Amino acid sequence: MALTTQAEIVIVGGGIAGCSTAYHLAKMGKTDVVLLEQGKLTSGTTWHAAGLVGQMRPNRNMTVMSKYGIDLYSTLEAETGLATGWKQCGSVNVARTPERMQVLKKQLAMATSFGVECHLIDNQQIAERVPIMRTDDLQGGIWLPGDGKANPADLCMSLAKGARSRGVAIHEGIEVTGV
Repeated sequence: MALTTQAEIVIVGGGIAGCSTAYHLAKMGKTDVVLLEQGKLTSGTTWHAAGLVGQMRPNRNMTVMSKYGIDLYSTLEAETGLATGWKQCGSVNVARTPERMQVLKKQLAMATSFGVECHLIDNQQIAERVPIMRTDDLQGGIWLPGDGKANPADLCMSLAKGARSRGVAIHEGIEVTGV
């Protein structure tokens, strides 16, 4: 593909943020979009990311974004034909001190008010979900069954394919030195 020399929207960086931006702009009907990556897609910090996806966030907007991400990750593979590595495996947050348990209870109340499925669990339930964890010194925890993990590099490539299929030009090996 020939290098695009002009576009209405130019995205610098082909990591998860850049590819997601390109994908979502394309879904909104923006096609005069170019993404420039100095190396290869996902070769920067995205490659090193853990890929953990949790819904319990400090405010409504961040929670809504996280829930949206989970919905997207669970359908993107079918849309693009590329694996995202998404696995809904749930997560457990634990408390060792009574003070931390109070914080978790407040977080649970807030998450529930934002529509996140979460449950207060005791040490036996923690041990059932995470058998390798020592639980005799815990106060309890929270189980979030909708949380999961994705492969950041695969997810990024799937987003890029979705963007390309809608007309976004993506160029790798292009160093941006000024705007």
